[in-house]
Amino acid sequence: MSIYQGSKQPDEKYLGKKVIIVGLGLTGLSCVHFFLTRGVVPRVMDTRAVPPGVDKLPENVECHCGSLNDEWLQEADLIVASPGIALATKQLQQAASQGIEIVGDIELFCREADAPIIAITGSNGKSTVTSLVGEMAKAAGISVGVGGNIGIPALSLLNSGHELYVLELSSFQLETTSSLKAIAATVLNISEDHMDRYPLGLQQYREAKLKIYHNALNCIVNAQDPLTLPQNYSVNECISFGLNSGDYFFDTQKRVLVAKGEAVLDVAQMHMTGQHNYLNALAALALADTAGIARSASIQVLKTYAGLVHRFQLVLFNKGVRWINDSKATNVGSTEAALNGLHVDGTIYLLLGGDGKSADFSSLKNYISADNYRLYCFGRDGKALAQLAPEKSVLTDTMEQSLRQLAPSLKNGDMVLLSPACASLDQFKSFEQRGDIFAQLAKELG
Repeated sequence: MSIYQGSKQPDEKYLGKKVIIVGLGLTGLSCVHFFLTRGVVPRVMDTRAVPPGVDKLPENVECHCGSLNDEWLQEADLIVASPGIALATKQLQQAASQGIEIVGDIELFCREADAPIIAITGSNGKSTVTSLVGEMAKAAGISVGVGGNIGIPALSLLNSGHELYVLELSSFQLETTSSLKAIAATVLNISEDHMDRYPLGLQQYREAKLKIYHNALNCIVNAQDPLTLPQNYSVNECISFGLNSGDYFFDTQKRVLVAKGEAVLDVAQMHMTGQHNYLNALAALALADTAGIARSASIQVLKTYAGLVHRFQLVLFNKGVRWINDSKATNVGSTEAALNGLHVDGTIYLLLGGDGKSADFSSLKNYISADNYRLYCFGRDGKALAQLAPEKSVLTDTMEQSLRQLAPSLKNGDMVLLSPACASLDQFKSFEQRGDIFAQLAKELG
């Protein structure tokens, strides 16, 4: 039986409207299902010749592949745009100028959500924090739906009897969202990312991120990063987390997490390591506390949570050498987070490379200036990355070549760290594939 069959409940908001869904895949399919269950048959288009999920479309849903269909867009009453298509696309701009409403799946979700929402964004760490808060809610016995930009499309979480939703949201998703009213919302950090989609630079990207705070009951901000503050707010009007300061902070001397003046956890009891992960833990704790999740459940999760795959993940420890897969570091800020406060007795062999998405790499110089760094650079922007420190850099075509070159030099106390500061799509299908290949090569070479 097709997932699209079943009772259809006409929805007056959408009934009789010509709905166009731009972009297929899991999110596009969730949008198709959403409208069909409301008595509306949408049309679908995708610029890819054979988009993922096209074989799962019901026969009564028309689909145009290989380009955008201008005629369909001009006739639309409502356009639901995938996060993967820029609102600056000429055809969407044209539709908007004619007064056609353009939304995304998160906006559709927010109009229907029947439980409180915790909303999480940031350049880095958002998947870890979203996952952590979801686990905290589960440990407290709360029926929670976790999704959005991570795992399950938000619309697929509806009508499941959840008492709480925890959503990871990207800047692209937030651009098309206006009805979000989160019980707690956070921008974890802001650093250059997707500059190819934001021609006006960091401020344009930041403005998209800050939309998460609109109508939020509680704003959770990073005390170290003023860019995460809602506009026209001071840090005192928000709940803050940070290093050595904030409502929730990591005491770097005593190495404990402190919540509202109370030491709640020695980080030696945590599975996750690294300063950036302690900040992620604090942000998650602040969100959970604010949403009324039992503190005891949250602390228990922080003790046992091992982190997500491809995010500063130890994939091999052998002969005193640690091999760390941080393939999810697809932007400069994420690599900075990995390097910040990183203490290694031996040499750090740092693998950098891929598609930098027009980012400025120069801020990495502050982190790699220490004598024990060696850079192995590869991929489309390998040359530019090697220029950061030419005297200690090796340039290769591929990640595998870099690993095979550095492996014979490894000694007890060294670390091999894949934290590429770039997207993977110049040489891999995804950052996951890049991380998997790194892990395989670690086991072979280490």
